[in-house]
Amino acid sequence: MRWEGNRESDNVEDRRGDGGGGGGFSFGGGSLGIGGVVVALVLSYVLGVSPSTILGLMSGGAPQQQAQTRTAPANDETTRFVRTVLADTEDVWGNLFRQQGETYAQPKLVLFSGRTPTACGTGQSATGPFYCPPDQRVYIDLDFFKLMQQRFHVTGEFAQAYVIAHEIGHHVQNLMGLSDKVHNAQQRLSEAEGNALSVKLELQADCFAGVWAFHANRSRQILEQGDIETALSAATAIGDDALQRQSQGYVVPDSFTHGTSAQRVRWFRRGIDSGEIAQCDTFSGRRL
Repeated sequence: MRWEGNRESDNVEDRRGDGGGGGGFSFGGGSLGIGGVVVALVLSYVLGVSPSTILGLMSGGAPQQQAQTRTAPANDETTRFVRTVLADTEDVWGNLFRQQGETYAQPKLVLFSGRTPTACGTGQSATGPFYCPPDQRVYIDLDFFKLMQQRFHVTGEFAQAYVIAHEIGHHVQNLMGLSDKVHNAQQRLSEAEGNALSVKLELQADCFAGVWAFHANRSRQILEQGDIETALSAATAIGDDALQRQSQGYVVPDSFTHGTSAQRVRWFRRGIDSGEIAQCDTFSGRRL
């Protein structure tokens, strides 16, 4: 992937020096044992609330929305790569929103290690990269990229860019009001039906990642031979069926929340082949 020398975004918070690493659960200055965690998970299922939110309340405090950033963010190659990819998503989505007469609100991207406070509760490295709608931030522990290589045997910078672009896709959904619609609908549905909506939301984010790649490559020729294949390998590796088969030896389709490997590949390809937001409508009832 060609990225060096391109613009780097200023919308990156580096929290890796904040001392938030380590295991266990810590919320609002307090800690919970495993028994408290189990109770919180049960309550979250019954109430339809994020487990991290329940944990925060049980430990006597609400999740903090921001962490103090380092005064001098790291300037290593991986950090510069992340800032460059983020800048590229800003340029692409800024242009696409302008074409529709709208303004693209740029998200923040937070680099952290171990865990970090967010408006969605305490973010954990074990969760993988994620987007938090209330604070409009993408959270990434860069060790996830090492995990992609070690566990999933996925290498290549464009595969990493795909991960970032997918999370930015969730930000686009948030700006479009889709995230709220899905969340509100899920409150009235069964767990299996709610999971099915989550799959559609995730597959659309995959498609939006493809839309970004289409326009970024057309404007700045970022793609090199083999790049698309690495992104497809990443999409294949993190499909729900592949992850469940690897972890437990069988799959439970009703529990899928992100889509199968084939579905993730299909929707990313739809985005990168068309470059059109309209092609990413996963909610219209078509075959996923």
